[in-house]
Amino acid sequence: MDMNVDGNQGASRGAIRVFVVDDHPMIRHGVAAMLRSERDMYCVGEAGDGDEAVSVAPAVQPHVVVMDMRMPRMDGIAALKALRPLLPRTRFVMLASAAEPLETSRALAAGAAGVLLKNASAGELVQAIRAAHQGQPAAPPAPPLTVSASPSAMGADLTQRERDLLALMARGYSNQDICNALGIAMPTVKFHVTHILTKLKADNRTEAVLVALRHQLVELQPAAAR
Repeated sequence: MDMNVDGNQGASRGAIRVFVVDDHPMIRHGVAAMLRSERDMYCVGEAGDGDEAVSVAPAVQPHVVVMDMRMPRMDGIAALKALRPLLPRTRFVMLASAAEPLETSRALAAGAAGVLLKNASAGELVQAIRAAHQGQPAAPPAPPLTVSASPSAMGADLTQRERDLLALMARGYSNQDICNALGIAMPTVKFHVTHILTKLKADNRTEAVLVALRHQLVELQPAAAR
């Protein structure tokens, strides 16, 4: 649990208070970092599953809750149903790994402002949050996320070495850690990291890892003892 994780102390009184719920810490922290770059919104807290969200979110009174649909202990739709009576003025934007009409219908019926795919861009998520806060439907889900070996699939052009580096990046390894783990020189690591960012259309390492997780290019694992 992270309360008031965003250090945006300068947020205006009219800023949108956002609470983020996802069982992947990297995704939660990535969304919180994205919110820091927006002048009209900030993150007031995080939760790792629906049960924790129901316990924590009412205390911080968020304007918008961004919540994963599928989580352990209590999934997003169950948490949405539990939170609505506790937060009658709060709007909910749900995140889904793939477009599933039945699940989307269930979420909307439970009171969600909209369902957004996890492979949506940061701009689309920000737009959905603003729309939800204004009482409008959040952005509709994009086409289903597909994972294929076709050249057009995100990450399909990554080499095996780049995939190895990306997996270590997802586990929190620094460039020096990667040098030590793979036995390669720092310039080589930087060369590969630059190519990974370019191929995943990412501006930084955190965004690259988020893209990799969304497209199932890597699995999130705890960092090994180094």
